[in-house]
This record gives sequence, C-alpha cells and structure tokens, in this order.
Amino acid sequence: MKKIFILFFIICIVILGCGKKEAVKSGVTEVIFWQAMGGPLGDALESLITEFNKTHPKIHVTSINMGNYTALSQKLMASLQTGNQPDLAQAYEAWIANMMEGDVLVPMQDFIDADPEFGQEDLNDIYPVFINSNTMNGKLISFPFNKSVRVQYYNKDILFQHGYDQNKPPKTWDDFREYCKNLTKDLDGDGKIDQYGTTVKISAWQFENLLLQAGGEIMNEDNTEPLFNSKAGVQALEYLVNILNVDKTGYLSPGYEGQKDFTARKCAFYEDSSVSLAYMLRTGIDFDLGVSAIPVKDTKKNIISGTNVVIFKKEDKKKEQAAWEFVKWFTDTAQTAKWSELTYYMPVRKSAFQEEALKKRLESNPEIASVYDQLNYATFEPQISEWFETRKYIEDHVIEKVIWGILSPKEALDNAAEMIKKKIAEREK
Repeated sequence: MKKIFILFFIICIVILGCGKKEAVKSGVTEVIFWQAMGGPLGDALESLITEFNKTHPKIHVTSINMGNYTALSQKLMASLQTGNQPDLAQAYEAWIANMMEGDVLVPMQDFIDADPEFGQEDLNDIYPVFINSNTMNGKLISFPFNKSVRVQYYNKDILFQHGYDQNKPPKTWDDFREYCKNLTKDLDGDGKIDQYGTTVKISAWQFENLLLQAGGEIMNEDNTEPLFNSKAGVQALEYLVNILNVDKTGYLSPGYEGQKDFTARKCAFYEDSSVSLAYMLRTGIDFDLGVSAIPVKDTKKNIISGTNVVIFKKEDKKKEQAAWEFVKWFTDTAQTAKWSELTYYMPVRKSAFQEEALKKRLESNPEIASVYDQLNYATFEPQISEWFETRKYIEDHVIEKVIWGILSPKEALDNAAEMIKKKIAEREK
C-alpha cells in the first residue's frame, strides 16, 4: 500500500507539471502573485483574481497565500537572495525601500509611461496619499493595494439607552473621554464594572494617529531625524494613560479580544482598522452598529495603513507586462469599488464612489462618509527600513511600559528615538 501511495503521488506531480506546461504552450502568460490575505479578505481577493483570469484569457494570475505578513516578508527576502522572487507581491513601504537598493523592481512609472490607456487623468483620480506613499526618489515605484484607515466602531443601542443621539458619536478626544466616563457602568449592581466605555489594543498605528492629531510628526522631511519624542508624542501617550489608568473607562485587550468583547456588548466603543468590519459582520452582530471616523484633537491628519503591490524584474518581459495589466485592472474604478465593498479596504480612486455599491453604502450609513473622508487628510509612515522595526519597539517598549507605569512618556519616547537614530547612522556608514 505504501508503494502504491508513493507511485500515485508521483503520478499526481507529473500530471500537475504537465498541466502547467500545457498552459504555457497555449500562449498563456502566468503571473505568480505572493500575498497574505486571509479569511473574508482572501475570499474577496480570490473572487477578483478569478474574474480577471476569465476576462483576460492570455494571462493567468496564480495567487499564493503566505499566511501572514511576517512570513511573506521572510519568504520575499529569501527569494531575492536566490533570484527566485515571484512576479508580483504585496509589500510595505519599508520593504520596498530595501528592494530598491537591490534594484529588483520595475517601477510602476515605467509601465505608465509606455501605456497609452493609462494617463494623467487616471493618476488624478487616485487619492494623493496613495501616489505620494508609493513614490520614492521622485518616481512611482509601487501601487496601492490593500489600504485601510482606523475606524471608530460604536454600539448605537448603548448610546441610545444612555441618552445620547445614536447617530452622533464623539468627534474629539475630550468628547470621547466624556462619553466613556458616562458609559462605563455596573449594570447589575454587584460592585463590578460590566460595561466599559472602550477597550484598547496596544498599537503603533494608533499612537501614530494620536501623535499627528496632536500636531506632531513621526520623522523630519527627509526621514533622517525622529520627531515623535515631542510634546505631541507625550500628549498622545498621556491620552491613552488617562483612559486606562486615570478615568478607568477602558481596559487593555490583546489580539482580537477587543473585537470579540465589542461584539459581545462589553464596551461601547472599539477602534481598529476599517477591515475589521469584514470580520465582525461575518461572526454576526446583534445590535445597531455605528461606524465613523476616529476622534481628533488639533488636526484630522491620520496614517493610512496596509501594503502596496510591486512588480519584480524578469527576463521574460511578458511576465512584467502581464503583472502590470493585473495591477491596472485591479485598481481601476469598478474593481477598486468592489474590493472596498467586499473588504472595507479604502478604494484607490475617487471615482469609486460613483459606483452603485459604494453609493448605496453611503446612503444607508451616512456617518460612514466620515471614514472615507479621512483619505483627504491621510499621510503615510516613513519610507525607510528602520521604521518597520521601530514601530514594533514603540508597541513593546514605549506604549506598554508607559501604560504599566514602568517609564514616563518622555523617557520611553526618547529611548525609541535614540534607537532609530543609531539604526539610521549604521545604514549611512
């Protein structure tokens, strides 16, 4: 039986190999795409790829899921060392900065310059933050792929039950603290809090937004000096400390626990990515859900998050061109609107809001317009490889230690600033 199984396995490999060769012989250009989309996001991506393959008979995009972004990063770096990189891949700005040093990418600008079907009108339709975040050394290198903003989710039923207008969530830091104080309750009178105002997940992304809203900046203009250890940075951390330790109207929740607690009515507010909604809707919500922009302080500036897509240099130029055809199609008006409809990622183009699906979403949920409006005030993380490691340091050694009272906000931020300064200096040697 063991020999039969091994023989069967070998036959399957041969058949699969022949099938792939047949596809190449028939004139179909295969594009290998490495990505890290899971759950409902992965389902949405596969449905769009299937649609592309059906409507582009001379190109076949083969999507390979790497599980998560960490695995994707590791496998991409390993593939570049051996020259076995895919044709197309998701990538963060910090990764792209490293790839550019290795001269392994074909800039998107090269395809645009040679494509009579893609012009300035298309570029003008794309939100400026996406153009700017994908432009390095004055050239458009990559293209926006799965981009999200932070969102304030709220339980409209809880607001209504406590005398608030359920369609008017808090819009400022001060309003949010006040709401949370009034919504943190011992509902059954047993002396224990069983309904909190909010729950907080330690997040560098949230800190970045708070920093910008307080009037601060992450780095200087040329990304050579950290600026986050400023008065605004201290205010950002103090805001979290006030909610968790002073007001005691919120609590820490790791991973997806906060999302679960929110859907279980344990807290009135929950802040996370716009795509969290795709997961929450899948698990089910039995209350009137509100979705709005995050509360602000001095500015509406916010950080866009998510990856871009890059095309790798290939000896076979047909593969490069086929990869561009997919990128161009995926980010066109109809497809970017559908991607946003299915996943709650942000549409790449302004014209997406003329598509029926997004028009209906805005009509049925007027407050969600403020979520998309954040794109008009959005910026992006530093386009340097050192920031990817620094943001993790900020979560583990700044936010967490400040919340637990181990370090003061200024001391913790100064430590992070010194770390990134040293890393930049090492790179420039």
